[in-house]
Amino acid sequence: MTASSEADPETAAAAHRMIRGRRSIRRYRSEAVGRDVLDRLFLSAAAAPSAHNRQPWRYLVIGDGATKDALARAMGARLAADRGRDGDAPDVIARDVARSHTRITGAPVVILVCLTLEETDVYPDAARGKAEFLMAVQSTAMATQNLLLGAHAEGLATCWMCAPLFCTEAVREALDLPAGWQPQGLVTLGLAAAGGHDRPRKPLRAYVRYASEPGAGEIASKRANGSASDGLTAP
Repeated sequence: MTASSEADPETAAAAHRMIRGRRSIRRYRSEAVGRDVLDRLFLSAAAAPSAHNRQPWRYLVIGDGATKDALARAMGARLAADRGRDGDAPDVIARDVARSHTRITGAPVVILVCLTLEETDVYPDAARGKAEFLMAVQSTAMATQNLLLGAHAEGLATCWMCAPLFCTEAVREALDLPAGWQPQGLVTLGLAAAGGHDRPRKPLRAYVRYASEPGAGEIASKRANGSASDGLTAP
């Protein structure tokens, strides 16, 4: 027997459309985002599940131009140094550094996403220690996805940037972070100045397998270039 959803179909469909309608936006209008709106976003972020309910996510909200500029310059310097060692052309490096600087300083709000291990379990062996760290990463990622979706529900645009992972010490020094805060990413936030782009998504059967279906992995591989229904009627 198959259980049916008890949710109102229209409410469920609207929620799915909202989730699937989120896009990464890199250009913003200059209007500020109110503290009350930000507080709502962080309360929704904190509704995410976390391993042992330790809630390891930490967020630093950056709204002033001087701090955004200092962060962008510190990250850009590290990017330029790394790319120079890679042997990339100076003009290409300069273009990428300038683009990164514009993305960070052009957003009304920049949120640094961090995690802390201060309340996680400690083990004597490296394998379980690594697992505990990854659980903190997973928990922080789930909370931040809530933040992105909450912003979308508020009519705000966001973009996720992974760059702090490549320059954690530069980020830490530029922002004088608490000792236990480990940078994981940036979220730029504001009212959109331009629309986002639809990015191709893999078909459903390329990434979902039901254990009850024999040979499901082979079927998924064969269907990788196909299409899948989204299960929703048109809005």
